[in-house]
Amino acid sequence: MADPATYRPAPGSIPDAPGVYRFRDELGRVIYVGKAKSLRSRLSSYFADLAGLHPRTQQMVTTAAGVDWTVVSTEVEALQLEYSWIKEFDPRFNVKYRDDKSYPWLAITRSEEFPRVMVGRGAKRKGVRYFGPYSHAWAIRETVDLLLRVFPMRSCSKGVFNRSKQIGRPCLLGYIGKCSAPCVGRVTPEEHREIVDDFCSFMAGNTTTYIKRLEREMKAAAAEQEYERAARLRDDIDALRKALDKNAVVLGDATDADVIALADDPLEVGVQIFSVRGGRVRGRRGWVADKTDDAGVGELVERALVTLYDGEQADGIPREVLVPVLPEDATTIAEWLGERRGGRVAVRVPQRGDKRALMETVERNATQALTLHKTKRASDLTTRTRALEEVQKALDLPEAPLRIECFDVSNLQGTEVVASMVVFEDGLPRKGEYRRFVIRGVEGQNDVAAMHETITRRFRRYLDERAALSEPEIGSDGEAEGPQLVDPDTGKPRKFAYAPGLVVVDGGPPQVAAAARAMRELGVDDIPLCGLAKRLEEVWLPDEEDPVILPRTSEGLYLLQRVRDEAHRFAITHHRGRRSRTMVESALDDVPGLGEVRRKSLMKRFGSLKKLRAASADEIAQVPGFGPRTAQAVVDALAAPQPSAAPAINTTTGEILEEDT
Repeated sequence: MADPATYRPAPGSIPDAPGVYRFRDELGRVIYVGKAKSLRSRLSSYFADLAGLHPRTQQMVTTAAGVDWTVVSTEVEALQLEYSWIKEFDPRFNVKYRDDKSYPWLAITRSEEFPRVMVGRGAKRKGVRYFGPYSHAWAIRETVDLLLRVFPMRSCSKGVFNRSKQIGRPCLLGYIGKCSAPCVGRVTPEEHREIVDDFCSFMAGNTTTYIKRLEREMKAAAAEQEYERAARLRDDIDALRKALDKNAVVLGDATDADVIALADDPLEVGVQIFSVRGGRVRGRRGWVADKTDDAGVGELVERALVTLYDGEQADGIPREVLVPVLPEDATTIAEWLGERRGGRVAVRVPQRGDKRALMETVERNATQALTLHKTKRASDLTTRTRALEEVQKALDLPEAPLRIECFDVSNLQGTEVVASMVVFEDGLPRKGEYRRFVIRGVEGQNDVAAMHETITRRFRRYLDERAALSEPEIGSDGEAEGPQLVDPDTGKPRKFAYAPGLVVVDGGPPQVAAAARAMRELGVDDIPLCGLAKRLEEVWLPDEEDPVILPRTSEGLYLLQRVRDEAHRFAITHHRGRRSRTMVESALDDVPGLGEVRRKSLMKRFGSLKKLRAASADEIAQVPGFGPRTAQAVVDALAAPQPSAAPAINTTTGEILEEDT
């Protein structure tokens, strides 16, 4: 690795101006591209004390062997040049959004004598009007099929049109009334263009006019006893309404906007974009990308915007872009979009109303897309096998860890300390073997001591059950068999008797040291141990000063992260359940004659303090052991103001847990 001091630019040589910079490795390859309002200030930060830099930034500056820059006149130019260089050089340390899909549009070739409606992809062309984008081509075809009976414009290819014109006979759509058959002269070019104009006007959002006009014509036909024509008009109205149902109104002010939302974890980010035109959702697109650095949400939003609108035609950029968090250079992004569109573009975060509700919907879609991606990734046998092999190689294990156990600790300001144990076998969770621990031998907020007790209890059970199975059983043939991991009294497996291939603790060196000490005290020295620190995703081994750094795209790191996150979730679930019961008991301390048994009856019946507070005296009186007077006393006690409680904290991550009430 290179020392950044060997290629640091000379003092005063870096200009104090906007620009774009490139770090290169010893082979001259560009490994990182960035932009800055002040090149001098930004580049100087990379050559500060290495200990103060983020580990991934440290890796970048020590991998690089040189840096150069280009000065530009404005921040907008810097943004454009930065993205051009990222696309050109594909730097390994930049966040990469890979969106190789081409999203379809509903296109109308207005420049032709007889305009055609079709599915369009790729770059937009002059003389063609576009609606969308849509998430799928079949969605366009369904919409067009419904509308052609009302607006029978041409939808055939040029070859089909010319052949029908030569033989003087229309195609099937002409016979069934879904084309006005301009190929055989049933309508003039002017009449056909009127149909096209009506179709475009309807797609642009002017829907009420046509539906009301058809309703008037239907009523007039019925009054004149032209029932067949009235029935056709009725069917046309139904077709229009079905087409409208496929593009439901979400913004009543007919806004043109793109709504962008993100869902991320330390390794990946899911992006979803809803395109709203005329107040209706016209299309949806999205992708999942690897996170190759420690970029925050604001920077991820900026990258998504540049990726989405680079190369976009002016009419494809809406007047408003809604984002979950404003990027740091929101003004620059808005100016860049405004220049591309040829008009003002607002980039903002919706706070309330329909737009906020739509943003929440898009956020849910982003979360579901990321979850689905992770599920598919985890369920693939080849991927799981590669992940286990990578963990084995990275931790120098004698064999792949087919059984992984992970432990996590949560507490509420030193009270209600709990721990969790989750089990993954062959890369998949075995929820039937999860275990929960209530930590009672630890005073105060000491998650290191809590981890020591948890590991001690788990492996003491392991040793006890292995000792109980030390005598071989005699088989039916009279031969001695190996010890069976089954309780002879219950016939159930002795699950604590299984030795894990790897023990993972949620935390860094202190938690790993505590777990290692507990295992040494019990004489367990043949089971590998590691810790996964959440903030930097570093893997710590016992008695090692430096962590093991797995590549960000490593399937092994992804597996360890899933195991750690599952242990974290399971610990929080256990903690919240105990906290809810504790809050009920605390709230009912002043109720006379209410002992522990009846408190447990209340918790068993209502489940949480929130549901108990919502219950009436009559509902509480139905619980065994409660009369009307005691039930009313419970209602009065819960109605009294309660002192605010300290927030629940996961001591390993510092995460504040949400209240259940």
